[in-house]
Amino acid sequence: MDTSCSCGGVVTLIFACSGGSNVGQISNEVARKLTVDNKGAMFCLAGLGGDVEALVERTRNADRVLVIDGCPVACAKKTLDRHGIECEWLELTSLGIDKCPCLELDAEQVACAMAAAEKCLEG
Repeated sequence: MDTSCSCGGVVTLIFACSGGSNVGQISNEVARKLTVDNKGAMFCLAGLGGDVEALVERTRNADRVLVIDGCPVACAKKTLDRHGIECEWLELTSLGIDKCPCLELDAEQVACAMAAAEKCLEG
């Protein structure tokens, strides 16, 4: 299935919390990798938080939206909820990845999160 934003295919937008912790940075890395692998397009969470209408409308018009939050605080999901946008939600600490203030990426944790995100996009 084509999930890119061009050629009239299915439009899948991906939002990552990108917070100041390991799980925030893992969510960002997974969103980036999914985009590079042409499984969707990473999109601007800050634009939705800033109520940039063109970005809100583009998100509303997407065929699919995946939100990757690092922890159960769910900052990214709450940003979409505020605009009434439904999404598929992945929360990384629920995968057994412990949140810590470090910003280093653990390759095994990134792989675990990537597999879970890909599974979300299969359904």
